[in-house]
Amino acid sequence: MNPPNTPEQSPLGHATVYPERYDASLLFPIARAAQREALGVRGDALPFFGADLWTAFELSWLNARGKPQLAIAHFTIPCETPNIIESKSFKLYLNSFNNSVFADAQAVRERLVEDLSLAVWQGSERSGRVGVKLLAPEMFDREPVHELDGLDIDRLDLECTHQHPAPELLSASTAEAPVTETLTSRLLKSNCPVTGQPDWGSVQIRYSGPQIDQAGLLRYIVSFRGHNDFHEHCVERIFQDITARCRPTKLSVYARYTRRGGLDINPFRTSWPQTLPPNVRTARQ
Repeated sequence: MNPPNTPEQSPLGHATVYPERYDASLLFPIARAAQREALGVRGDALPFFGADLWTAFELSWLNARGKPQLAIAHFTIPCETPNIIESKSFKLYLNSFNNSVFADAQAVRERLVEDLSLAVWQGSERSGRVGVKLLAPEMFDREPVHELDGLDIDRLDLECTHQHPAPELLSASTAEAPVTETLTSRLLKSNCPVTGQPDWGSVQIRYSGPQIDQAGLLRYIVSFRGHNDFHEHCVERIFQDITARCRPTKLSVYARYTRRGGLDINPFRTSWPQTLPPNVRTARQ
């Protein structure tokens, strides 16, 4: 078996020649295992459920007469897949459709499902299907914009001094009755692990259990400001740190990152099986 791909081998940070024709080989899967092992997550027995919800705003292809066609695409990649797809390679792959002829939108969708499913399950004895939904231009006006529901902890006026993830900032009150609440922040920022470019996001934390100290949680979220990692790994780190430090009986972490190259990535992790959140963009996306 070939060794797993690394971020340094990806198209990130390198000069790019945009493809003129459809090319599935442009997809660059990166194994989740190394980052998960760093968080104490090993093997297939994951401590969470969930998926990575992607949106592609720059999908186009040609019909049989050479006329460009457009769609917005929603992708659902289960968190149990062994790989993520590096986002620049995803962009290059989608751009390879631009001058390629497809019979119709259904043919495009089927090709996307096939290629992405193979990429995210590459190297595994298991397999599955990636969810793909295409929205035609006549549906664009129905796409809502909505901020994450919950109590906004950005309202707190406090000092923030940490620039790298500091789980010691997290705490919860075990001396009082447990609560169920939803907390949100727009101050999540991390950086691309290869280029160092900023990745801006909003995060929603739903939980039941000992009440989490909101000031500590906000300082913890802000502490990602100098952290270099992929979106999916950041959300899993937040999930694992809150689980370890605050001991909730239920927990979900959902982040919506602003788009880059026409793509946004929105990881969702939850401690119990539940319906995935709708892939609805926030104002900054």
